[in-house]
Amino acid sequence: MTISKETPLPRAFDTIVWGGLLAGTLDAVDGVVAFGLKGMNPIQVLQYIASGLLGIASFQGGLKTAGLGALLHYFIAFAVAAVYYTASLKLPALHEHPAKWGFTYGMAVYLFMNYLVLPISAVPKSPFSLPLLLNGLIGHGIFVGFAIASFAHRSAAAR
Repeated sequence: MTISKETPLPRAFDTIVWGGLLAGTLDAVDGVVAFGLKGMNPIQVLQYIASGLLGIASFQGGLKTAGLGALLHYFIAFAVAAVYYTASLKLPALHEHPAKWGFTYGMAVYLFMNYLVLPISAVPKSPFSLPLLLNGLIGHGIFVGFAIASFAHRSAAAR
């Protein structure tokens, strides 16, 4: 399939940088609130992210491992935004219909991270929680997927 010259494409910077920043920030706030209800403070939430590399030792690293967790979190957010941007160049529906495809993409990101990436990482295993699953699916749909798709849509429409 070739894209006609009349089909405006999203801008890489807007989609990846602004979309990644917004998605990373909204997802971090959602994580702090959701895991805060489970008794974790914001530093522990960031250390949990770093534990994907460091394992349980991450929780003994103080602000250093929390900082690493923040860096990893935003790196992932930018990577997720870059994947969406790249896909939207070949599949214009992704940026033409941000609510439908962004929400779907965000849920797919959640499932990919939680059921493929985390099991092979060093993150400590935790018991299944239906409220966290639902929060993760809906939160990633809105705060990650839709946030990124919105920037792709807006930047394409501005051309």
